[in-house]
Amino acid sequence: MKNAPRRHFLKQTAAIAAGFSGLNALLSGSARAQDIAKYGKLVIDPDKILDLPKGFSYRVVSKMGDPMSDGFKVPGKHDGMAVFQHDEDRVVLVRNHELGHNHFKLGPFEDNTKLPDSIDKSLVFDPGTKDYQPFVGGTTNVVYNTKTGKIDSEFISLLGTDRNCAGGPTPWGTWVTCEEPADTTSEWGLNHGWCFEVPATTTVGMTKPVPLKAMGRMRHEAIAVDEASGAVFLTEDRNDGCIYRFLPTTKGKLADGGKLQALAIRGQKSADTSNWPEMTSKKFPIHTRFKCDWIDLDEVESPKDDLRLLAQKAGAARFTRGEGMWYGSAESVGRASIFWACTDGGAKRFGQIFRYFPDTDEVELFIEPNDDSLLKNADNITIAPWGDLFICEDTKGFNHLRGVTPEGQLYTLARNAQKNGEFAGACMNADGSVLFVNLQAEGLTLAITGPWDAA
Repeated sequence: MKNAPRRHFLKQTAAIAAGFSGLNALLSGSARAQDIAKYGKLVIDPDKILDLPKGFSYRVVSKMGDPMSDGFKVPGKHDGMAVFQHDEDRVVLVRNHELGHNHFKLGPFEDNTKLPDSIDKSLVFDPGTKDYQPFVGGTTNVVYNTKTGKIDSEFISLLGTDRNCAGGPTPWGTWVTCEEPADTTSEWGLNHGWCFEVPATTTVGMTKPVPLKAMGRMRHEAIAVDEASGAVFLTEDRNDGCIYRFLPTTKGKLADGGKLQALAIRGQKSADTSNWPEMTSKKFPIHTRFKCDWIDLDEVESPKDDLRLLAQKAGAARFTRGEGMWYGSAESVGRASIFWACTDGGAKRFGQIFRYFPDTDEVELFIEPNDDSLLKNADNITIAPWGDLFICEDTKGFNHLRGVTPEGQLYTLARNAQKNGEFAGACMNADGSVLFVNLQAEGLTLAITGPWDAA
């Protein structure tokens, strides 16, 4: 990856010391959290796609139904995504499609009942049987030229999986895509609920689907890799979910297996971090760091879909609807960290962001605004090269793309001009010039540019 521009680095370095310490004051009640309008007020988009501040613009990279390089069409329900720098001008977007068993009509094929004869079924994880249709969830790769704004190629890169919701990039240039099946039983034939690794390749063609079973079977959401250790952290999208850590046998080779663990708060057996009003346990405080313990898990393939329950019985902490997760380097956020969103967490269930510090094995509740004008139902997240955290909303009504500065101030970057359409897959290219994001209901991938240095 290329380094962030020096101007960004200098700005964020000056702000780090005062910045994140100021977050505690800002969000713990000594100062009122508010939208600082970092880039100014949003301007209504006449095309009714995306409202942005003055000076910012977007380009539609691709949309559902567009023809692709492999002869198929862009699938729908765009979700998690990452961007990989391929050369000076081109990037590769690896994009999830949250297509379940009942979403075949939103898949990449014209015939809604079967796979086309041209598809190599050995490259489809669940090709279906006479009793049920094929699964068409998976990923597509988009090779995009940031200078010309044109697509070089676009193609299916993984096929036959179920509700690929989020995932995360790895330091070795792959995307780990995660299944979030509505049903983790065997109702439809093959078991679903796995992670798969997809290379950020520019070569048109599908990856052979290999489920990473040692990373557990559950309603997966997202992952993030600690670059120093190679450990993989995972979220689980359930009201009573856990946060997991996978220690690979071989760093950088997830298919070699490893050990799966669940996070526990030291001294707090089976802690509840939701801060829901009906909690019977002590509320989880904002910006207080707690030491972590990690509970080794057995039977991680979880035939009874009870991995989280067994983990919590052994003392693991409960996190409510863990969704987006992202790694922040020391260069970008001041200290290497893993951030994750809990979509329904908080006293008003508007969402929380947690932060984990790998170097000291500590975790804290990073923000919990409890104000839907600032944040409502945090989902996918990403980190800009200069340290701002971008948060995708997934809620009823108008959804926003929110930002949190290193100083701990919240702002709104964008609004989906269509009601009830979630943002997903936010990610930024290496030099910090383009922010890519998906509008799921509309089936759009957008590239946002603008005066990032203006504020």
